[in-house]
Amino acid sequence: MRVCLMIEGQESVSWDQWVALAKACEEGPLDALFRSDHYLSVMGVEGRSSLDAWSTIAALAAVTTSLRLGALVSPVTFRHPSVLAKSVVTADHISGGGRVELGMGAGWLEAEHEAYGFRFPERGDRFAMLEEQVEIVSRSWSEEPFDFEGTHYRLKGGDPLPKPLAKPNLIIGGRARPRSLALAARWADEYNLVMMGVDECAAAVPKISEAWEAAGRPKPVISLMTGGVVGSDRVDLLERGHAVAEVRGEDASDPEAYVERLPDHWLIGTVAEVRERVARLEEAGVERLMLQYLPHTDLDGVDLIGELA
Repeated sequence: MRVCLMIEGQESVSWDQWVALAKACEEGPLDALFRSDHYLSVMGVEGRSSLDAWSTIAALAAVTTSLRLGALVSPVTFRHPSVLAKSVVTADHISGGGRVELGMGAGWLEAEHEAYGFRFPERGDRFAMLEEQVEIVSRSWSEEPFDFEGTHYRLKGGDPLPKPLAKPNLIIGGRARPRSLALAARWADEYNLVMMGVDECAAAVPKISEAWEAAGRPKPVISLMTGGVVGSDRVDLLERGHAVAEVRGEDASDPEAYVERLPDHWLIGTVAEVRERVARLEEAGVERLMLQYLPHTDLDGVDLIGELA
């Protein structure tokens, strides 16, 4: 199993903390460092800050040498697809090529759209925007000029230069429902299952494989993004659970009870216990794990997650 660190960047992660996280990932066995693409706390906690996702990724590409870097996921409501494609290509060139990944999604946090003045269309319209954006971004990275005439976007003679040094890994995800599968099977390299347990993943994997086969494309990488709390022992686990509660703005005065209340699909336990669940995910067909890590100032926890790889 390839294990990646997933950081919620909108929960006040500073630039110095980003650099420390990237160095910890690069020095260990972790496959990649992903960050969310939000401008407002998803925990509903006021006063938290967020550096821009793609500016952060490009800057981290300049201070690392081998670590893969990506957004999971960039919402269609934040950027025109030509801007997004250009941002990703810029990061790819800064990285030296082959280290940048793009996850794309429809967006969901209405409060941040209101706060920043972004339009927030109905869900169906946002997904239609995603369908058009994915095609535009993908075609922008190819060698051929193209026109695009859609409901939401129009391009004439599009041939953005420079092209990426190496095509960025394109990720589309969800819960293996027909519309996201059809879109992903046409354009994406990887399908990312979101916040699902072992049994749900096992049921979803055949659907993903069938969608790619129907599209006449090679089998994709199948990954999972989920939460987790990993400790060296039970006492350490409870302490780390308390740190997670602080980030989530929740009460963990009884750490045992708090850890028990966390979602069933999260990977929670000692390194040995979580390894067993990771092995079951791998048996189900999951090839990459993006583990959401909330206490971002704790680099020792990053090392523990690295032990799962």
